[in-house]
Amino acid sequence: MTKAETTDADAGPMIAKGVDEEPVAINQRDLTGALNWLLIFLCMAYTAFHVAIMNLYPLETWTYRLIHLSGGLFIGFVFYSALTLRSEADVVRPKRGPLELVLAAAAILGVGYGFVMVAIAWGGLWFAGMRQPAPFIFQTFGVPLLVGTIAAVVGGWIFPERARARVHWGDWVLAVAAVAVLGYILFNVGALRLRAGTALAQVADFYAALVGVILILELTRRVAGLALVVIAGIFIAYSFLGPWLPGFLTHRGYSPERFFTYIFTDQGILGDPIAVSSTYIILFITFAAFLQASRVGDYFVNFAFALAGGWRGGPAKVAVFASGLMGMINGTSAGNVVATGSLTIPLMKKVGYPSRSAGAIEATASSGGQILPPIMGAGAFIMAEVTGIPYTDIVIAAIIPAVLYFVSVYFMVDLQAAKLGMKGLPKNELPKFAVLARQAYLFLPIVILVYTLFAGYSVIRAGTVAMASAAVVSWFTPYKMGPRAFMRALELAAKMSIQLVAVCAAAGIIVGVIALTGVGARFSSLLLGIAEQNQVIALFFAMCISIILGMGMPTTAAYAVAAAVVAPGLIQLGIPVLVAHFFVFYCAVMSAITPPVALAAYAGAGLAGSDPMKTSVEAFKLGLAAFIVPFMFFYSHALLMQGEWHEILRVFVTALIGIFLLSSGVQGYFFGRLHNVLRIVLLGAALAMIQGGWISDIIGLGAGLAVFAYQKRFVSARGAD
Repeated sequence: MTKAETTDADAGPMIAKGVDEEPVAINQRDLTGALNWLLIFLCMAYTAFHVAIMNLYPLETWTYRLIHLSGGLFIGFVFYSALTLRSEADVVRPKRGPLELVLAAAAILGVGYGFVMVAIAWGGLWFAGMRQPAPFIFQTFGVPLLVGTIAAVVGGWIFPERARARVHWGDWVLAVAAVAVLGYILFNVGALRLRAGTALAQVADFYAALVGVILILELTRRVAGLALVVIAGIFIAYSFLGPWLPGFLTHRGYSPERFFTYIFTDQGILGDPIAVSSTYIILFITFAAFLQASRVGDYFVNFAFALAGGWRGGPAKVAVFASGLMGMINGTSAGNVVATGSLTIPLMKKVGYPSRSAGAIEATASSGGQILPPIMGAGAFIMAEVTGIPYTDIVIAAIIPAVLYFVSVYFMVDLQAAKLGMKGLPKNELPKFAVLARQAYLFLPIVILVYTLFAGYSVIRAGTVAMASAAVVSWFTPYKMGPRAFMRALELAAKMSIQLVAVCAAAGIIVGVIALTGVGARFSSLLLGIAEQNQVIALFFAMCISIILGMGMPTTAAYAVAAAVVAPGLIQLGIPVLVAHFFVFYCAVMSAITPPVALAAYAGAGLAGSDPMKTSVEAFKLGLAAFIVPFMFFYSHALLMQGEWHEILRVFVTALIGIFLLSSGVQGYFFGRLHNVLRIVLLGAALAMIQGGWISDIIGLGAGLAVFAYQKRFVSARGAD
C-alpha cells in the first residue's frame, strides 16, 4: 500500500487515512514559531468573522466583500510564496545585492507611505471626526503605493525566498498594500458608489483600484497558475484596444481611470463571484474543514472500499464513489484528484488498470464531484446568484444529470474491467462493510444539510447547522472535536478558501470587462448570426467556447466567465435560463478533463506516472457522457425535473439505457468484445436516445437489442479479438 494502514480488530484494514487532507502546494509555506501562531490566529479570525457576519451581525455589502477580499489577500501573501519553495536544509540564503536592496527600499517606503496616509485619514475620522482629510493625504498616497507594490512583486520574482519557514520581505509589503487598498476604499466607500467608473472618478480612486487589481492577479498566479491571469490580462487589454479591433470586437475604449475604478465595483471584482465566495463558498469550505477535522472523509473512502473494493476493478469503482463525494465538497477538480488519487490510483494499477486509465478514472470522477448535488463544488451557488433561481431548485434539477454522469463513469470502468478480465481486491485487505455500516451516522451532516435546505432554511443557515452537526457527530468517533480541533477547523477553512477567493476576484475582473464593454451582448448577437436561429448549432458553439474559456482555469472561474459570455446568447435564442446555465456549467466543469489543457487529468497523470496527453484523452473518453448529457436535457427538460413525474421517469430510464449503450460503444465491450462496426452501431443507438422522443428512443433501443442478440448468438462473454 502507498498509504499507511491502520487495522482495527473488528472493522478490518482501514485503507484510507488522512485522505481528505489538503495537498501541500509547491509554493506553500510551512511556518514555525511566532510566525506560525500569527498565521493561525489570522486564519481563525478570518473564518470566525465570516461565520459571525453571515449568521449574527450583517454588514454592509461592499464593506463585507472588501474585508473578505483584502483578508484573503493578506493571508494569501503570507501563506503562498511567489515561486517554488524547498526544505530549509536545501536553501542557502544569498547575500542581498544592491538591486534587491533598492527594490526592498522602494517597496517598503512606497507602500509604507501609502499605508501611513490611509492610517492618518482613519485616525482623523476616529479621534477628531474629520470626514474630509487634508487634500495632500489622498492626493499623494497613490503613486508611492503603486511603485512600492510593483517593486515588491518584482522583488519576489527576481529574489525569491526559497525556505518554507520564512516569509519574503516583499510578501509582507504586499500584505500591507492589501490593507492600504482596503482602508482607502472603505474610507471613501459612499462616494465611490457614485463616482467609480465615471468621469468623476478621482486619481486616488484609480491608484487604489489599480494596486488592488495587481494584488489580485499576483495572488491568482501563485495559487491557480498563469492561465487565469493571462485570460484576465487579455480582457484588460481588450478594454483599451477596442477602438483598433475589427468587427464585433470593436468598442470606443476607456481611460485607465474609468476602467479600473469601474472594475473595483459590484459590477466587477465585488460582483457575483466574490458575493458567492464571501458567503456560500467560505461557509461550505468551513463545513468541509469540520468534516476533515472529524475524519469523515476517511470514512467516506473506507465505506466505498468496503462496499465496492471487492468487485471487479474495485478500486476504480471506489474512485467513482469516493471522489464524487469528496469532490462535491472540495471545490476544485485537480485538488481532489491529488487528495484521493494518491490512494486510489496505485490500487487501480494493482488490480490491472493501465497507468493512463487509472489517472483518467480518478480525474473523471473528481471532476464529476463538481456537478454532484447538494453542494456541487461552488457552481450551484454562483448559478443561483447569477440567475436568481432558488438554490433548492438548482439542486433538484442537478440530480438526474449527475446520476447519469456517474452511472456512465461506473459503466465505463466496469466494462473495461470485464474486457481486461480484472478482479477486485482480496477480502482480507478490505474494511468490513457490516462494521462501517453501523457508523453510517457519519453521513448525518450531509443528510442534515439536505433536509434543512428543503425544509425552508436559508442556504447560510442550513450550512451553519450542517457544520455544527459535523462537530457533534465527531463526538461519537475516536476523533472528537474539542477546542483544539475546532480551532484547527477554522484555520483549515481559511487556508482552503484562499485559492477560491483569488480565483473569484480574478473572474470578477473578466465579468466586469464583459459588462463594461458590452462584448457579451455582441458575442450573443454573433452566436445568433452563426447559428441562424438553430439552437443545436448554437449549443455546439457554446459548448466549444465554454470548454476553451475553461481550459487551465479552476471550475468556479470557468463557469463564472462562461455564464457571462455564453449563457446570455443561448437565452436570447429562446433556451430557458435554467437549461442554458446548466449547459454552460457542465461544459465549463468538463474543461478540466478536455485536451489539450486538462488540469484534473494532468494531476492524475502525475500520480499515475503516465503521459499527461494520453491520460487527458482517456479522461475525455471516460467522461464523454458529460458532453452528451447537456444535449439530453436540452431536448428533454424532464431530465432537469421539469414536468410530470411519469415523463421524468420515462426519460430517466431511456437516458440510462442510452448511457449504457454509449459506454459499451466507447469501451468496445457489450456482453463480450465488440467488432468496430458494432461499436459504431451502439454509439449511433446511444445518440438516437438523446432527443428523448418516443420514435428516437424506439430506434435506439431496437438497435441496442439487435446488437445484444448478435453478441449473445455469436460472441462469448470472454471472447477475444
